Amino acid sequence: MTGALAETEARLTELATARKVIAELAPTDDGGELDPPEPTTVYQAIMNAFNQQSDRAFRVRELHELLGMPTDDPAMNVTRSRLGRLTRQGFLTQPGRGRYQKRT
Repeated sequence: MTGALAETEARLTELATARKVIAELAPTDDGGELDPPEPTTVYQAIMNAFNQQSDRAFRVRELHELLGMPTDDPAMNVTRSRLGRLTRQGFLTQPGRGRYQKRT
């Protein structure tokens, strides 16, 4: 009985290892990847814009036009809040009223 239990445990360990290897290599049933890449968040898109033009100060409308975002007031107010958060976190500075720039 002890021998059969040891063989079964060894087989389970082999199966668990095989499952991990297959999960890394094989696509899922729906044809997608197991771990799809994460979509770019709005914060990442904003920081990418500032990183690409680190010497430039943006107004919210200019940033929206650059990123292809809507330029209606509610959408821009949300972005103002996001820029304020990034400023408080130390990623951006405000060189003037309504202008935001990457901290150097």
